[in-house]
Amino acid sequence: MSVPASKGPSQRQLRVGEQVRHALSEVLQRGEVIDDVIETTVISVSEVRMSPDLGIATAFVAPLAAKDDNAVIQALAKNAKFIRGRISHALRQMRSIPELRFRLDTSFDNMAKIDDLLRLPEVARDLGKDGGEPE
Repeated sequence: MSVPASKGPSQRQLRVGEQVRHALSEVLQRGEVIDDVIETTVISVSEVRMSPDLGIATAFVAPLAAKDDNAVIQALAKNAKFIRGRISHALRQMRSIPELRFRLDTSFDNMAKIDDLLRLPEVARDLGKDGGEPE
């Protein structure tokens, strides 16, 4: 008997991901991580995706007004074990605390590119013909 393909994250993965996101945000907001790059950067945690076994939490972060986004990701990765320890209290109901991985959230950049494309005169003209609102 074959197992059907998963259609996305389970409710449990989504719930735990949101708990991890909240705990990460609090740790970063309180300035608990002693690192020059992290201390001087406002970091938004936009999403946390959990692995199916809840053993790995991939946090998508957006450093706001950072000079080097990759340096922020590297600093978070370097401090991942410390951060994991700091969020463990908020996640005490879990059997084990997930390993943390950090990725740059590029969804904001993608939305800005789409917005710029939609504002092009050629696109606005075409949208007006199809019943869209002309600018």
